[in-house]
Amino acid sequence: MNRVVEKILAGDVKTVAQLMRDVDDDVPGVKEYLKTLYKHTGKAYIIGITGVPGAGKSTLVASLIKHLRMINKTVGIIAIDPTSPFTGGAILGDRVRMQQHNLDDNVFIKSMATRGSFGGLSRSTRSAINILDAMGKDYVIVETVGVGQDEVDIVKAAHTTIVVLIPGMGDNVQAIKAGILEAGDIFAINKADIPGADKTARDISMMMDVNQSRFKADNWRPPIVKVEAISDKGVTELIQEINNHRNHIENLSSERKIQKQREKIREELLEIVKDRILQEALNQINKDNILQKTVEDIITGETDPYSACEMKILPKILARQTMS
Repeated sequence: MNRVVEKILAGDVKTVAQLMRDVDDDVPGVKEYLKTLYKHTGKAYIIGITGVPGAGKSTLVASLIKHLRMINKTVGIIAIDPTSPFTGGAILGDRVRMQQHNLDDNVFIKSMATRGSFGGLSRSTRSAINILDAMGKDYVIVETVGVGQDEVDIVKAAHTTIVVLIPGMGDNVQAIKAGILEAGDIFAINKADIPGADKTARDISMMMDVNQSRFKADNWRPPIVKVEAISDKGVTELIQEINNHRNHIENLSSERKIQKQREKIREELLEIVKDRILQEALNQINKDNILQKTVEDIITGETDPYSACEMKILPKILARQTMS
């Protein structure tokens, strides 16, 4: 074990890639490595990239990598891709779009599948962040799928969350009302050469004006940056705003810093607990063949899914928990 940990701390790419695969596949014993590595985390700056599908998040991430490498920063990328319905793995679309950085030894790119995570960010994603942190990366960028709970949950893992939007989408304001506004530390309007970029910026600003309470705790009003990631325009300004937010966080009061740290650790712990409970429950019902028997009962009309859960599956799980 010590040899594996030593290689990861030394930045060995093959060892890191193997450990991430093992974490994703829940290989027995892998948690022991994560326990040892955890004390070496806390140095990387974590950036979350989220927003509506089709906003050009991957292109923007590729441009951010380029600019961070220009100032000699090492970068780890976790690109959350939709789960393949056939293999259960990531479709790898994001990694293809970032392939220009694949030969850079100071850039590590990992595509990970959502795998239907009910908490937004999967447990594997949070573990991957910690591995890249322990590996010694200066920045870890997490790009979400941009659909559902992961848009909001990235806030719990990242220091700075960038919400990417594009002009000309009729549901921009509705998306902001649905919760993206509260997720963003910075708003990036990508494809700003498309007509409507100024209107989108005004819409975001208007929503912030009517929701001032969101910014009171940290006294930070998210800036709005117009970028054209495909032509590398506005990315320098975006990086400057990331640095501004980082400086702002560092200058928070000690009490507020501790509060934010508590919130982050609490969420990480809850995700680990939920994942463990879910796995234990699934193991129990699969071991006793309860699940298959119940499925057959539903097919034959002897019961329905709701009654089956309440009367057959949950009592078995709870009984086992009581016995153990």
